[in-house]
Amino acid sequence: MGSAISERPSRPTPLADAAETGLKIVIVGGFGVGKTTLVRSVSDIRPLNTEEVMTDAGVGVDETNAVATKTTTTVAFDFGRISLNERMVLYLFGAPGQERFWFLWDRLFSGTLGAVVLVDTRRMDDSWYAIDRLEHHRTPFVVAVNRFDDDPSRYSLEEIRQALALPGHVPLIDCDARVRSSGKDVLITLVNHLHELAMTREMTP
Repeated sequence: MGSAISERPSRPTPLADAAETGLKIVIVGGFGVGKTTLVRSVSDIRPLNTEEVMTDAGVGVDETNAVATKTTTTVAFDFGRISLNERMVLYLFGAPGQERFWFLWDRLFSGTLGAVVLVDTRRMDDSWYAIDRLEHHRTPFVVAVNRFDDDPSRYSLEEIRQALALPGHVPLIDCDARVRSSGKDVLITLVNHLHELAMTREMTP
């Protein structure tokens, strides 16, 4: 990706006294898709992350062909927080992408109300496991396509929906994980999706 500047606040935003609703959100996806970047760009506080320098131990284990310039990797999870308004706060957990850390995902999903699946169209197959696990846990999710500058494919959202076999009710949107406003749009889309699902359940006899 290029050098877009995130619209990040100049100083951390304190948690408002009026905040009364906290939602746990998990961000999942393949290795190097932009999960850490998304948490960093939207978080009101300095994010907690567990990034470590990649070493020779990952050679032959982690698939790095499409992310050759990547030098660090998340080994546990990222954590951030964003206040959508005075009353609603999202607690963000970014899951590690490599297959060898997938055993952590089920624990991260505990208590999660919703999730974001980040997709890199150069490696869409890496999204299958995330979608499968979320469906297994019956966790509502949205899919956000993180567009990379060096991706020549430019698949349409409809083509991506078909490739991932996404049902029509699952929101699918474009995003730039580096840009705060774009990341916030993804989270708002998820919250709206959760609200619509809750309203549907209430109206169902």
